Amino acid sequence: MNLPAAFDAIGTELPSLDPAIADAVRARWDAKTKPLGALGDLEALAVQLAQIQGRSTPTIAEAQILVFAGDHGAARDGVSAYPQDVTWQMVMNFLAGGAAISVLARELGCGLSVVDAGVNHDFAAAPGLLDLKIAPGTASYLHQRAMSIDQCRQAIVAGHALAQRLSADCLLLGEMGIGNTASAALLMHHLSRVPLAECVGPGTGLDPAGVARKLALLEQASQRHALRGTDAGALTLLAAFGGFEIAMLVGCIISAVQARKVVVVDGFIVGAAVLVAQRLAPGIEAHLVFAHQSAEPAHHRMLGEIGARPLLQLGLRLGEGSGAALALPLLRLSLSLLANMATFDSAQVSQAS
Repeated sequence: MNLPAAFDAIGTELPSLDPAIADAVRARWDAKTKPLGALGDLEALAVQLAQIQGRSTPTIAEAQILVFAGDHGAARDGVSAYPQDVTWQMVMNFLAGGAAISVLARELGCGLSVVDAGVNHDFAAAPGLLDLKIAPGTASYLHQRAMSIDQCRQAIVAGHALAQRLSADCLLLGEMGIGNTASAALLMHHLSRVPLAECVGPGTGLDPAGVARKLALLEQASQRHALRGTDAGALTLLAAFGGFEIAMLVGCIISAVQARKVVVVDGFIVGAAVLVAQRLAPGIEAHLVFAHQSAEPAHHRMLGEIGARPLLQLGLRLGEGSGAALALPLLRLSLSLLANMATFDSAQVSQAS
């Protein structure tokens, strides 16, 4: 593979969001047997889905959950409450059907694929496992760049190609990787105006002393790379702080949007991938559905920086794509209401004067 050519071929052009389609869907809602705007955000959701798909009768025929997994070298330096081995152990749990996202996938009738973007473990081939491993985990950004620029490009290209070959018209994006809230915090800090202290939270369950230690380590990493306040591009920042699963998510998001697939964004780490994707393809946030605001303290601020309004606020802090999965019924119900509710004329119901 000619990597530079493959990366350049991704492009940054996004489909148009046709205001005429939005107007047509709003008119359909207004004709339904209900007061104007009475279904609130469900009406706005159907309008957005129609614009994403480029048609006034949006549908979701097939939803696919993708959990991108990768290890982070900085996990060995104490940025997480859990040992690095938990990443591969949880991948096995996903594949065995025992994780929360596995249960949600079964209940929702969704496909579930786990993408090995860079886990420090050799997996045997298994149903539901996609081997796109770039390397067995990133390096520690406390000592060097997490990945090379070429590795970063390779991960983005792999994620882009994956979305292209999937038949599903709705992708629910999640992740797994011990230490990846730290990478997401560093990316958020460098890609926004938010101070690092306001980007760092407990992740998988650090106590206040652990959060303070994590912040101190991330301050060291930030100072080592000295990229804050520079004109460093998104690839430079992503290569500096990782991880492979975040980079692969970036490519997947851009590709899916370009193909007019519905993309449902999970929590804090997938949000960090969106921040990178925004730099590469400005305006991409309007093409994405944001599932929820997580309990990670910085996620609310991140959503504000992205310009996103989440559908749910359930206090989740699990990852795995769990929030994206929980949002799927709202998408389905919104489209079912739009398609199947009677109009005032068809039901012979009098409208307000």
